[in-house]
Amino acid sequence: MMSTPGFSFDILARDGHARVALLQTPHGPVETPTFMPVGTIGTVKALTMEEIGATDAGIVLGNTYHLWLRPGAEVVHALGGLHGFSRWPRAMLTDSGGFQVFSLAKLRTMDDDGVTFRSHIDGALKRLTPEESVRVQSLLGSDIAMVLDECPPGDADRDAIQRAMARTTKWARRCLDAPRGSRQALFGIVQGGIHEDLRLRHLEEIAAMPFDGIALGGLSVGEPVPDMHRVLGAVAHQMPEDRPRYLMGVGTPRDLLVGALAGIDMFDCVLPTRNARNGQCLTWRGRVNIKQARHRLDDGPIDPLCQGQCCNGEGGRYTRGYLRHLFLSGEILAARVMSLHNIYFLGSLMQGMRAAIREGRAAAYVDDTLRGMREGDELGPPSNG
Repeated sequence: MMSTPGFSFDILARDGHARVALLQTPHGPVETPTFMPVGTIGTVKALTMEEIGATDAGIVLGNTYHLWLRPGAEVVHALGGLHGFSRWPRAMLTDSGGFQVFSLAKLRTMDDDGVTFRSHIDGALKRLTPEESVRVQSLLGSDIAMVLDECPPGDADRDAIQRAMARTTKWARRCLDAPRGSRQALFGIVQGGIHEDLRLRHLEEIAAMPFDGIALGGLSVGEPVPDMHRVLGAVAHQMPEDRPRYLMGVGTPRDLLVGALAGIDMFDCVLPTRNARNGQCLTWRGRVNIKQARHRLDDGPIDPLCQGQCCNGEGGRYTRGYLRHLFLSGEILAARVMSLHNIYFLGSLMQGMRAAIREGRAAAYVDDTLRGMREGDELGPPSNG
């Protein structure tokens, strides 16, 4: 049960482990399962918040690390918090900054109190502790804040993973004790690598604390995809029933569907916009590589089955031939159109999953959707999506 004022979480439908729920926040409702577009520095790359608002997105993620370093949490706070700063009227979640810091292996040192690192912007020495992470997120004013955790790499050995679990538990308690906004929820994070027993042990520790939601961290960090799916199948449905379940940093269509089927409610990833900038579009028939010569004379939309503005919706229908020309010419419009399409597509994918759960056909929806994507994929058998 969510205990922070302004929040509630109600399960509306179930099909096996999958569920449809309504997460109420101070900035409005979010129906789950849902995909959260990533607005790293207060914007989803190349897109306006009005454009994001026209998709299924009810919640956007902001990046604490980047906003802390530039323009600074105090600046964001003075300009209305992240909602006012970015003009996003719906719910927002901020990560803790930990993942970015831990990825800077050559620029940081870590101890039980926190992490010291060099800014990737100007080399300035910075110190991130659980208390500082919560303070920064409180200034940013997100609806949901995340605890600072230690995220071990996918190839970490069992002993290193257990040390990360112990440190994450200690930091989780400190995050709970740190002052934060009275209407800001706090989610705990479960580590454990691809070891089911460690995941379940750490889940028991984190779930025993009064967090408003529980996240799985440390997945999609280099481990084989089948191992990630195995862990989801063993752990997701054992996360607390009455709180949101969040799978961090995961966003391929296959991973979203497998995760939702396992009982996950929330997802985030930079994949839709990053893929777009590399000329890749997500469709119901698999990935489209707009760079391929087969699209030079193609006057069809990105995805004939998509009802979004970029394909068949009111106001526009960008052809593959036109987008290929724009992309090869280095025109920024190509990245904008394909980014918006990809985010719209993942929203539609989650809408379809919610409908399938309500109708008791979630497993069939996942199987049929993935089969269609495999048959038309232009990038070969997908390794992780």
